[in-house]
This record gives sequence, structure tokens and C-alpha cells, in this order.
Amino acid sequence: MERRVVITGMGTVNPLANDIESTWKKMLEGKSGIGKVTSFNTDDYRCKIGGELKDFDLAAFNIDSKMANKMDRSQQIVFAATVEAAKSAGIPMAHPEEHTVFPGFEDMKSPVADPFRLGVMMGIGVGGISTLQEQVKILQERGPRRVSPFLIPKLIANLAGGWVAQALNAKGVNSTYVTACASSTNAIGEAFLAIRAGRADMIVAGGGESGICESAFAGFGNMRALSTKRNEDPEKASRPFDKDRDGFVAGDGGAILVLEELEHAKARGANILAEVCGYGLTEDAYHMTSPDPNADGAIRAINDAISMAGITPDQIDYINAHGTSTGLNDAMETKAIKTVFGEAAKKVSVSSTKSMTGHLLGGAGAIEAMVLVKALQNDVIPPTINLDEPDEGFDLDYVPNVKKEKEVNYAMSNSFGFGGHNAVILMKKYKA
Repeated sequence: MERRVVITGMGTVNPLANDIESTWKKMLEGKSGIGKVTSFNTDDYRCKIGGELKDFDLAAFNIDSKMANKMDRSQQIVFAATVEAAKSAGIPMAHPEEHTVFPGFEDMKSPVADPFRLGVMMGIGVGGISTLQEQVKILQERGPRRVSPFLIPKLIANLAGGWVAQALNAKGVNSTYVTACASSTNAIGEAFLAIRAGRADMIVAGGGESGICESAFAGFGNMRALSTKRNEDPEKASRPFDKDRDGFVAGDGGAILVLEELEHAKARGANILAEVCGYGLTEDAYHMTSPDPNADGAIRAINDAISMAGITPDQIDYINAHGTSTGLNDAMETKAIKTVFGEAAKKVSVSSTKSMTGHLLGGAGAIEAMVLVKALQNDVIPPTINLDEPDEGFDLDYVPNVKKEKEVNYAMSNSFGFGGHNAVILMKKYKA
């Protein structure tokens, strides 16, 4: 019998809020976390808006100034989200270098008898792009001897998982997935497979990103990927499936989920939030950045996740869409859903929470997996805000502007990344 895998903890830092419950509340209210970028001067940039973090106090997440100096912003985001996830799952967490137990974790015992049975799997789309930008400037202006000795550890994507593993004493499987916007969905899916296969009993999985910086905005902006129509009305800019959409809105943030083998979770009395039951991943092999308009890769990934779960499409109640608010993605994803679901496509509810958070790039799949868990727990679906007039042929239930009360037994999240990466995760309401 294959081992069942459940979710026993979650944490998030994102443009809406810096914890799970506040984020969920704002999503159900249809709030937007998008605003004018304040971290740099946007006068010469096509896009001037983004989903910046608000009140992100590193000390509140036990990141002292010494640690902060050694971490890229993306690593800080992942670490901060892990603090909430570890606390909710009952995993003791300590300073990753001094090994002193963090406040609030003093009375916890390790949930695993063997630290090699606790793993970490992260998804990071870019990594330390702002660090690279900053240090290249120092190199050019002040010379090579003034470049930070922490440049490489802050730059490379895998160090986010490295910091987390040190803090959790997680000595088991540890991987980082760099598949653009599918990265953290891949991390969660691969963690699911690893636990199911017996390679670990618990894996802390998810991801994060910090892409709001000059070089990223220049690059995305010049490839015409970012929204520019609503620089003066930022909360209305991210509008998936709407006829007047004109590009995605970048955001900083991410989320962490704790995946655990069911019997292991039950034996220690863990709070079980939901169950992971399916995962699919494919490659378009079509174009550097554009999705395959035939949606072949997305269709196969969705079908594979459904097949692994042992269900039929009509059993799925909710899809958290990749829904980037770009012309090509929204059309491709709608086609994929219609193809897979057939007549059932009109019954499934589809919403894009990127309308509220913006696109968290490598961290997007993780926060959207968190949304699946909350929808399964609460039987309510967050809306796609700013959906005033669906584009031609977009006739699914996109849950426009207002949350929807609905029984949710199975929920699915789609993630599609540059390079043609397709990843789909499927969860179900936990039943003993």
C-alpha cells in the first residue's frame, strides 16, 4: 500500500499579509496587495507597480542583523514563512548558526526520531537577483575587493533550503527546484512523491521569491510581460481572464507547507489540514517564454495529477488557476481546463489569487497550494478580483470579484513557467 501524505503545517509572507490567517481573510474579502513600488525610483520603467511586502520585520521572524546580512531577500522570505509553518507543525526551530532555540519553540521535541527522515525541498525561480545587481554595481564602482564575501551564498538558489535545514536540523532529502513559475509547485509535488516512496517521513516544502528590483523590472518590462495600463490604479492591474488584462504584476513572497506521512502524523497527534493525492509535471518543448497554445503539456500534467489521485475530473470542485493576467497564459489555461474536464468544466470553480497577491514567481505555486488547503478546510473559494468582462471564449466559473461558498472535497493548483514547465498539484479534504 502506498503511503498517504498529509499537510500538518503552513506559513506565508506575501503582499497581503505576513501570516496564513490574515492572508486568507484578505483573500476572501477580495483585497489587493498591489501598490506603487517604493523600494526604487520607477520613473524610467514601463511598469511602476508591484506586490511589495508590508511591515516585514525580520526580528519578528528571529532573523537578527548578522543573519540578515548573509541572506538575500528571497532567503529571508523563505525563512520567515518557515517560522510560522514549523510552529504550526510542531517542529522545533533554532538559530541556524548559534543553534539556540528560538522563542516559542522551547518546549517542542523533534517530531522525527531520526533527523535524516526530515527533509527540505524548495522552489526558487531566480534567487538572489537583487544581491547580484547590488554587488555588480559595487564591483564596477569600487573594485573586486569590495564585493561581499557573501555574494555567492546569497545568490545561489539552494541556500534558501540550506538555511531552513540548519534551523530545523533537517538532515534528510534536500533539493531545490528552479523551474521558473512552476518551481515551488514542483518542490511540493516532489516532496509528496519522496514521502510516498518512503524516502522521508516529513518534508518542509514550498518556496519564495524577491523579484521587485531594478534589473528584474527592466528585463520583464522590456519583454512586455508586465502590466503597464494601470500604473496609476495599481489595485486594478492584475486582472486574470479579463478582456482588458495587459500583463502580470510581480510580487515578493512565498509560502511553506509541511508534508508528512499520515501514520507518522497520527502517531504524534499532529493537526492534519489536508491530504495531497496527485501530482503531474510535463514540458511544452515549444518556446522560451510562451506557453504552447495547443495546451498539450498543461493538459497532460492535469491528467497525470488526476490519474495519480485515482479520481475523475468531475470530482474536482476547485482549481486555483495559474491565472497570470497575461493574454497567452489565460487563454492556454482555459483551453486546457475545457479539454480535460469536458462538460464538467462548467461546474468546476476556477479562481486566480494572483489577482490579489500579484505573481510571486518561484513562490507562486506554494502560496496557491496554501489556498487549496484553506479552501478544503473551509468550503469557500476566494475570488478572482478585477474580472469585470471575461475575454471572448472565457466562459468558465472564474468566481468573479466575490468569494463563493461551496463544498470543496478535491482542489487542484496549476503552475506554468517560462521554459515550458508545467506542474499540477491535487489535494483532497482529509478523512481518517
